[in-house]
Amino acid sequence: MIVIDTSVWIEFLKQNPLYASKVDELLENSEVLAIECIFGELLQGARNKREKRIITDYWRSLPKCSQENVWIEAGDYSSENKLFSKGIGLIDCAIIVSARKHQAKVWSLDKKLNNILEEDEKFEYSIPSQDDLAPENDDATGQPQ
Repeated sequence: MIVIDTSVWIEFLKQNPLYASKVDELLENSEVLAIECIFGELLQGARNKREKRIITDYWRSLPKCSQENVWIEAGDYSSENKLFSKGIGLIDCAIIVSARKHQAKVWSLDKKLNNILEEDEKFEYSIPSQDDLAPENDDATGQPQ
C-alpha cells in the first residue's frame, strides 16, 4: 500500500501530467491508503465546493489507516528523534507512524519528510521525461496519432 502525501495529491488534483497518470494507476489498482490528516490538509486548501466534493469523494472511497493513538505515537516519535527542531511537524510524524503501522510506503515531494524516511519506506517514482508525455507522432505525417 502507498500513502500519498498532500504534496502529491495536490499535483494529482491539478492534473499535473508528471504525477496524474501514476496516481490514477495506484488508485485503479487499489494501492492507496488514506490518512485523515492528509485529507484534512487537502480540504483546508480547497478553494470551492467542487474541490471539496472531489476530495471528500476520494476520502470516502479509499481504505483508511487506523487512527487510534496515532497522535500520541507521533508526538512520542517526534520527541524521541528531536524532529520538531529539524522542522518536521506533528502531521508528518503522524504520516510516518501511520504508514509504519500498515507497512505502507510514503510518496511525498516534501524534502524534509523524505530525508527522515528510511529508503525502504519511500515510494520510489521516476518522473517521466517530456518525450514520454508527448503524444506519439505518425512517422509518415509527423502528426499526433
